[in-house]
Amino acid sequence: MSTIAERFHHWLSDSADEVMLRWIFRGLIAAILAALATDLTGANGWIAPHGPAASPAEIKRDASSLDLPSVVPSILAPLLPGGDKRLTPLPQPEGALARPMTFELVGGGKLMANGTITPGISQAFAAEVGKRGDYIKTVVLNSPGGSVVDALAMGRLIREKNLATEVEAGKYCASSCALMFAGGVERRAGDGAIIGVHQVAAIATTANGPPPRDEMSMAQKISALCQRYLGDMGISLQVWVHAMETPHDKLFVFRPDELKSLSLATTVPVAAPAPSAPAKVRS
Repeated sequence: MSTIAERFHHWLSDSADEVMLRWIFRGLIAAILAALATDLTGANGWIAPHGPAASPAEIKRDASSLDLPSVVPSILAPLLPGGDKRLTPLPQPEGALARPMTFELVGGGKLMANGTITPGISQAFAAEVGKRGDYIKTVVLNSPGGSVVDALAMGRLIREKNLATEVEAGKYCASSCALMFAGGVERRAGDGAIIGVHQVAAIATTANGPPPRDEMSMAQKISALCQRYLGDMGISLQVWVHAMETPHDKLFVFRPDELKSLSLATTVPVAAPAPSAPAKVRS
């Protein structure tokens, strides 16, 4: 017994850092697999129907049909070595973008929507749309996001009124703003427009106490609302996969080709051909 203990100690001391990291990573995978298995086979799990409770045989059959190895790498993608390098730090809004969203009707039937999507702002937007009537053709967005519920409400109203959405060249539409953008019947992205997503912050405070305890349940409900909304808008749900894989303090920025292939935008900048020779500098 002492010989085995000595060999183990010698092996551990030779590669302590590598071994510990390997076991920590394996433990993380095991914990996630266990959580997925519990959620997938539970009575209220992902595969449970909205109708009568599924029988144990049905639950076992549906769970066995899921490809867990294909699910887990997607969840762990941001954590794996050499993960997505395209994630950027979340910019902090300044000036007008940090203030509650404002609405201004300009020429060409464009309603400029600038600023943060604060709770309740969807009511002001609905009032503006109701007041302007048929004058509004396009909602032009420049926003760091904010309230998901309000973004969904404004996006649905945009689709109901058959309005287009636009993010002008060099402007910014991040987080829940991308959901609002998805509501347009036409969705135009200008050259250099930044359209990005990240995870939803489920923490909500109340006037009389701390945040609710069941934040995971809240996050799942919000996620379901967003997925249903994107599906209703004809947007690929891969958009939401990118959001859920991106930490809340980062931003996944879509390339123009991704905006088009995922149907998040209907019009994107056309890539200019590479110049055959360096441009001359004029004096």
